[in-house]
Amino acid sequence: MYKLVGTISGEVGLHEFDFTVTGEVRRNEYLKVWNELDNWILGRVVSIVDVDKKTATAEIIGYKDERGFLMQPMCTLARDAKVFKADQTFIIDTLGLKSGGIYLGMLDGRNIPVHLKKEELIQKHCSILAKTGSGKSYTAGVLIEELLEKNIPLLIIDPHGEYLTLKYENRSEEERKQMEKYGITPKGYASQVVIYTPSNFSINPAADKLFRIDGINLSVNELYDLFPLTDAQLGILYQCINEIKSEKEFYTVEDIIKKVSESRSSAKWRIVHFLERIRETGILSDSPTRIEELVKVDKASIIDMKGADPKLQQLIVYRICKEVFEGRKMGKIPPFMLVIEEAHNFCPERGFEKAVSSNILRTIASEGRKFGLGLLVISQRPARVDKNVISQCNTQIILRVSNPNDIRALSRGLEFMSSEMEEEIKRIPQGVALLSSTSIEMPILVDIRVRRSEHGGRAVEMGTVEKKAPKKEVQGVSEEKEGKRSMIARLLGE
Repeated sequence: MYKLVGTISGEVGLHEFDFTVTGEVRRNEYLKVWNELDNWILGRVVSIVDVDKKTATAEIIGYKDERGFLMQPMCTLARDAKVFKADQTFIIDTLGLKSGGIYLGMLDGRNIPVHLKKEELIQKHCSILAKTGSGKSYTAGVLIEELLEKNIPLLIIDPHGEYLTLKYENRSEEERKQMEKYGITPKGYASQVVIYTPSNFSINPAADKLFRIDGINLSVNELYDLFPLTDAQLGILYQCINEIKSEKEFYTVEDIIKKVSESRSSAKWRIVHFLERIRETGILSDSPTRIEELVKVDKASIIDMKGADPKLQQLIVYRICKEVFEGRKMGKIPPFMLVIEEAHNFCPERGFEKAVSSNILRTIASEGRKFGLGLLVISQRPARVDKNVISQCNTQIILRVSNPNDIRALSRGLEFMSSEMEEEIKRIPQGVALLSSTSIEMPILVDIRVRRSEHGGRAVEMGTVEKKAPKKEVQGVSEEKEGKRSMIARLLGE
């Protein structure tokens, strides 16, 4: 028996209709109306027009035809037609909500689980966009948990150490009470998560391993990636490295510094200056972190870049992305998901700033899907993220956004954005996201499920990762010795 909630009256169009409310109705409530030509039509309440007169406006979503396609009615709905609350099965069938896959949460206002296909995330990319404090990192944590549950390899670029707490189960009493609603239980992923630091264990005591870049036999092109060079400086480097190659099979940055210092050109000192600063960071090593170690089935590698200079962070992202992209094309590593937090810093929109990592991320966004390299882009400033990267993401998860520039950027870059959607994302409540995906017939509001693991936003207060870590011995270098190295923040710090 269907629950009657109103009768169509007032304005009636092909895309929306007004109705007099006779039952309990809320915004975003799903409705159904009978149409003699098309049978049942699904609608959604978009506004309560007049509370006193009890009138509301609903948008028409449509109906599924015999081929399974979502169709819009060809004629307006009849005035005086009865409006009913839509049943669960009708909503699921019409919106194309499938069971199984990546469990994101519940359809807002209904006890209907919302799932995404894991293949779509890896093959067609995903973005999470929101203003600060709206829950973008929390939502990303939910997706990461689901991918770990499916044994999908993950490589997470984490500028602020927000994802370290994936190791620990959720201890929030308030959220634990909600877990039954979502059908989940607390869980930590310590056995699957490995944390790397490009700094040292004094700066990042929660890290498991050091992250290092190969410093043996650096080529001119690789050094050009590290810092800008003039034609004169390039000439000096070419000459010096060629001379070293004729003398040694293997050489280090120390050898390059020594050889450049012997040059008679006055342009040598700037090269020496940069090379010495790079050496001081300790990022270069004769035992670099291998991509085969970073990308493994059933594992998530987190590059915790807390404490690293922004320029060095961009360099690390560039080198990692370049190597894993080539490694995936060569079949050296399995298909995986690359997670880029604070994406506006690593692939900024043209006109804002430059980043050495921009081009490789654009390449991954446009070509990565062909090689099983998925991209999850997360940002609190949609207007500052390269629009070409965002447009390549077929799944969009948008939480509250209020900045006019960000809203305009979303409208320009996303096909499904309309003036109504713009207003919608300004007032999305905390914990709810607007989801658009190729597997779902139209954008929907999703009540994001609570996390199984601990959320990094609470970690500092609770002391989860601030506890003192034991001393670690890495490649024969103690924590004390590692801590004496120059701070990474000096890199390129003119």
